[in-house]
Amino acid sequence: MASRERSITSEAIVLRHSDWGEADRLLSLYTLRNGKLRALAKGVRKIRSRKAGHLEPFTRVSLLLASGRDFFIVTQAEMVDSYINLREDLQRLGYASYVVELLDRFTYDEDENQGLYRLLAETLARINTEADPISAVHYYEIRLLDQLGYRPQLFRCLQCNAEIKPVDQYISFSQGGVLCPNCGPQSPEASQIAMETLKFLRHFQRSTYPEAARAHMSPELSYQFERLMQQYFTYLLERKLNTPAFLQQIKRS
Repeated sequence: MASRERSITSEAIVLRHSDWGEADRLLSLYTLRNGKLRALAKGVRKIRSRKAGHLEPFTRVSLLLASGRDFFIVTQAEMVDSYINLREDLQRLGYASYVVELLDRFTYDEDENQGLYRLLAETLARINTEADPISAVHYYEIRLLDQLGYRPQLFRCLQCNAEIKPVDQYISFSQGGVLCPNCGPQSPEASQIAMETLKFLRHFQRSTYPEAARAHMSPELSYQFERLMQQYFTYLLERKLNTPAFLQQIKRS
């Protein structure tokens, strides 16, 4: 705490909030300049508070934060983007909750990463506006792994370095990528991956977002993609995420 700046001006995305005391809220923020941090919004739960609408989850705001004893204190807040459709569509809200939970689980307090901030802001904007935001979510998953240093090797076998051919392969989460049909069976932790699923993983990994979004993915293939990513995230985090189950409930209803 002693090394903190006395005040910070930064863009931020509100990840979540919780009530604090009688009228305050404790915010979890991901900021452009300082990474993830917590800040106290004093009096924001009062009816006449001018800051309340600027500090809802999934909003992008410009903040002035003052250093307090335990938390930063929000002294000014100005809306940059409310992503209003996220609050009016349950499935979009579920996707937004999912991408925020992923970021939250993988990051630490006050560890700046401007690339991650921009990725989150761009993804929330895409979920907010696109007719079918699933491509935005899949692209986010792949780019998040890149930003965090967990980019999987998808083009050559991790064991023998052979080029991956257009047939079903194996994937190892512990080794961080794909194994060919000769090497895969020798790794007990490896599981099979259909070539069609691998093709889309590779496409999303090497493409810009406009290029990736043009690819048509069937519901079954999207499910296989989603299942694979959840297995990889569970391995990396050593625990399951909460939001995928919520998303499945929404889709079933």
